[in-house]
Amino acid sequence: MKEDLGNQAFEVSESRPPALASSGPPAVIGREIVVPKFVADVGDKAARRYANFFGAIENDNTRAAYMRACASFFAWCEARDIHDLAEVEPIHVGAYVKALGTAREKPTVKQHLAAVRMLFDWLVVGQVMLLNPAHAVRGPKHVVKRGKTLVLTPAEARKLLDGIDVSTVVGLRDRALIGLMVYSFARVGAAVGMKVEDYYSQGKRWWVRLHEKGGKRHEMPAHHNLEAYLDAYLEAARIDDAKKTPLFRSARGRTGALTDNAMDRVDVYRMIRRRARDAGLDADICCHTFRATGITAYLENGGTLENAQAMAAHESPRTTKLYDRTGDEITLDEVERIAI
Repeated sequence: MKEDLGNQAFEVSESRPPALASSGPPAVIGREIVVPKFVADVGDKAARRYANFFGAIENDNTRAAYMRACASFFAWCEARDIHDLAEVEPIHVGAYVKALGTAREKPTVKQHLAAVRMLFDWLVVGQVMLLNPAHAVRGPKHVVKRGKTLVLTPAEARKLLDGIDVSTVVGLRDRALIGLMVYSFARVGAAVGMKVEDYYSQGKRWWVRLHEKGGKRHEMPAHHNLEAYLDAYLEAARIDDAKKTPLFRSARGRTGALTDNAMDRVDVYRMIRRRARDAGLDADICCHTFRATGITAYLENGGTLENAQAMAAHESPRTTKLYDRTGDEITLDEVERIAI
């Protein structure tokens, strides 16, 4: 069954979810939406409503996460002989949330509950269900004042950047990409989504244009180091005139040649782990490390939280504050005052 949602078509097929919540959702290829048997058995209306719910989620990562969460819940229900949407009650949703909490972190549990609750709301509005069994269920309390993302010191970040072999176009690409995430606080999704035209001149300076979450277009001037990194990469890659093509391109095996395709987040993650290992840095470094590193370095050098928020394209300063590790050293100094 093919569901036509606006100008985009989604392939919708029926498939039973996996038996265990930990085994993941049914296969999703591209924009294909697989309707679990749990929902498809209710009828064509329920299947279409289900497909429309996920089809309306614009962000690919959010859609995939919510599909995994809902498929996991339906698999849990079927494993307990609950085979009909009408049989699902608040006690079942609560038991699922409690069971999930024994194996997953609190943010994951809250995300699963949010996905299930929103899906049931959508089905209630579409008159597929009478009541939302997840409405009264409360997730675990989770208050975060300090992020868990590893932050590099300025010396470590410099060691990583300077340690990249820039005698090849791949090395120049990697340095430019890491530099972009450090100096513009760019998310990896926005970085790999850049076109060549998203690095452009305005007046006497060069700017970068990032397409962030929620369709937000975020522009900011390029740091002079970032400008040097991007210029060197573009000159070596010879893609200056291909304005509509991907800026950061994948490499063709071990040949050292670039393809016409954009890197994806997995490519970037593997590259970062490889570069960090070569530099002798912590193995827990991830793509988000450089965003956190850039924000922390900015605040340590007298930058304001308000400007950091604007540069990071955060909706709330509380989110920006999670990346601020400037208080770590102060806290340690105070603890050492306990002279016993």
